[in-house]
Amino acid sequence: MGQYDITIKHIFSSLADDIIEYFLRLKLKKIEELNLEFTTIEKRQSDMILKCRTETGDMPVHIEFQSDNDSKLPYRMLRYSVEIMEKYELPPYQIVIYMGKKEPRMQQKLTYEYEDTNRLDYRYKLIDLGEIKFEEIIKTGYYDLYSLLPLVDRNRRQKQGEKYIKECADAILKMPMNINRKKDIAFYAGIFSGLMFNEQEVKRAFEEVVRMLNLEESSFYRLILEEGKKKGLTEGIKEGIKEGIKEGIKEGLKEGKADTAIRLLKKKFGTLSKEAEEKILKANKETLDNILDDIFTIEKIEDLDKYYAT
Repeated sequence: MGQYDITIKHIFSSLADDIIEYFLRLKLKKIEELNLEFTTIEKRQSDMILKCRTETGDMPVHIEFQSDNDSKLPYRMLRYSVEIMEKYELPPYQIVIYMGKKEPRMQQKLTYEYEDTNRLDYRYKLIDLGEIKFEEIIKTGYYDLYSLLPLVDRNRRQKQGEKYIKECADAILKMPMNINRKKDIAFYAGIFSGLMFNEQEVKRAFEEVVRMLNLEESSFYRLILEEGKKKGLTEGIKEGIKEGIKEGIKEGLKEGKADTAIRLLKKKFGTLSKEAEEKILKANKETLDNILDDIFTIEKIEDLDKYYAT
């Protein structure tokens, strides 16, 4: 798999619990990822195989991620099913999560019959994210699924374009979760947005969210809001304080921005050299702002060098 595919798999791995509980309606007691390299016909790594302990017993759950229509998918899924049963001696629950721009046209089954003794009736579940409405995800209570908002509601996102991405970003900003989890979900949603929208639309929609999350992480910002609550400040005054903080304490946020850039780059590329971390920590405020602005479009670690040269 390419680096981008690995990134997508990493994101879905972190969402696996919510995906299985919401889409498959399974109550999980325990979940762990299994490794199985398929050897039949093509040599490739399956997207995800999970061992799930449920109220009714153990089952392997095989999840494939598909971004385009593939007429050969049912044959591949059948081969995967056979190899999973051979290795684990358990029938797998197989699902395909389709996140394409166009509507899916793939078959979800393979069937044939010769007399009564030669028969095949194979099926798997296909989940078309584009058919799921924005409001459905918002109402689930599974906040990790907010990462998928840029991929759902096909008709709405096609009509609204950049306005829709901004709605996704705003919904993530308003989640009742801690700041680090919001940053993770915003990062994941930004990656998925790249499958549906152009680079500049994604950048504009998420850059303000990244800035606001950096601001909310500031201890000075939290102190101001706490004092405001004690003194009964109005929402309007609080918004004024936010704007004042943005302009007045940019230098005070430098350390937080550097930490955020390091954490997001590690999540995107899996690792970051000590030398790269030191460069980020020593970077000035403008350089950090540029890195955070482009965090969703930086393709490789070496691309960071251009920010220090300016």
